[in-house]
Amino acid sequence: MAEIIQEEKSKGGKRRPKKGNPHMDMTPMVDLMCLLLTFFMLTTAFSKPKVMDIVLPEKIKKNEKVDPPKIADSRTLNIIVGPEGRVFWYPGKADQEMPLQETDFSDAGIRKVLIDRNRALLDKIEQLKADVISGKLEIKQDSLQNAIKELKKDDDTGPIVLIKFSEKAKYKNFVDIIDEMSIVGIARYIVVDINYIEQTMLDTALKNKPSVAAAQK
Repeated sequence: MAEIIQEEKSKGGKRRPKKGNPHMDMTPMVDLMCLLLTFFMLTTAFSKPKVMDIVLPEKIKKNEKVDPPKIADSRTLNIIVGPEGRVFWYPGKADQEMPLQETDFSDAGIRKVLIDRNRALLDKIEQLKADVISGKLEIKQDSLQNAIKELKKDDDTGPIVLIKFSEKAKYKNFVDIIDEMSIVGIARYIVVDINYIEQTMLDTALKNKPSVAAAQK
């Protein structure tokens, strides 16, 4: 802040300014700089990038012969993310005569479907955590996470989820379905392209049951 120039009276009654060198007080600016520096340091520390684990199929080289993995139909769960956030699923192999079952991203939607099919593994994980909490099993936090990973690795009863997206699916729904895999603890899932039969099944499902927005047009 600039210094205020004071006035003093002379003998004749006239006022004349008091001589002095004006200067700027920088103390408030230093305080403001410290506050801004503290603010940016805190916000930068809290804003950390989020990492999402995504399982993608390995690229097959040209003219390379690769036998497709053998997956039991009873363990296979196919999820198709359609337009406008609609979610469809079916078990086993694709069949044009098989109707797709529709659900959503709510707790009672696709998450319940995944939990029901992954119940055996979830029970093992919950029992392991209960043993640690009760003291029956003495194990460190890092060792507990490693033990859970081993349970997922050795699991041979849980579902193998194949995630597929239509051309009109939104990126937000891609993040949502990957989050559901993490929340439910699905040990094996993969993102693959939708094939012709599944696209036909999806078109039939959308035609038989249009969305609310499409029905209002």
